[in-house]
Amino acid sequence: MKGFANEMADEILAVIETRNLTYMYPGATKPAIEDVSITIERGEFAILTGPSGCGKTTLCRCFNGLIPHFYGGKLEGDVAVADLKVVEHSIYELARHVGLVFQNPENQLFALSVEKDVAFGLENLAVPREDMRKRVDWALQITGIQELSERSPHELSGGQQQRVAIACVLAMQPDVMILDEPTSFLDPAGAQKIFEVINDLNKNLGITIILVEHRLDLASKYANHVIVMDKGKVMLDDEPRRVFTSEKARLIGVGVPKATRLYQILGESGVHLGRVPVTSEEASILLREALKRD
Repeated sequence: MKGFANEMADEILAVIETRNLTYMYPGATKPAIEDVSITIERGEFAILTGPSGCGKTTLCRCFNGLIPHFYGGKLEGDVAVADLKVVEHSIYELARHVGLVFQNPENQLFALSVEKDVAFGLENLAVPREDMRKRVDWALQITGIQELSERSPHELSGGQQQRVAIACVLAMQPDVMILDEPTSFLDPAGAQKIFEVINDLNKNLGITIILVEHRLDLASKYANHVIVMDKGKVMLDDEPRRVFTSEKARLIGVGVPKATRLYQILGESGVHLGRVPVTSEEASILLREALKRD
């Protein structure tokens, strides 16, 4: 019988897959995540959402090996990333494939300059100096922060720090980039800029994005996959429009985009837009078209 990771290799499109994944932190009395089975394909932009404490961050820690290799605890089931079975490979090996951007960028910025922070991961991988220089410059350019290369990260704004954190991960050239609520400290304008950077990485470079996020009004238009968790379990796993119009999403308390909620309200009043919008711009266009038909 083929092993789990080998079975994964046959499914070329899958970059992450879990099967019946359950995890309990050391000393805990109940699992943080339970019986999680999901597939994320290469090149997807997936949003992972749900109430606070539902297990989103814990699941992401399973993807880069922090669970079980750093946190310990009890892990059951299977998780494979980029054809690697996580329990059989070190965090060091998995870091070549999966990059994690923390909720608070200051938690992963510590060097005296932006440039040194972006180079840190490459130094740990013993990347040759010439290649390291090229990759650092490339990551700074992609994230639009070349002019900040000599600045101290701790002198930057929240939005700039978040770009630096993304550049640090991007320089490693991972298959998957996980961002754990990267805009929680930013205003809507700053959040929008970060989402645009992430979307460019997904569309132009083909990097698979897993975005842990509550601000669905801003992020939903970029996603093609939404996973909703509650109490450690996956409750919904589908394309955005189906998830956002489901009764289960409403009962869980997912912050459904206002445009989608408007669609539902209009439908109850007899005004049908034809398809489900996820942005205000999309809702506006569909509403004008519906009014013309009437």
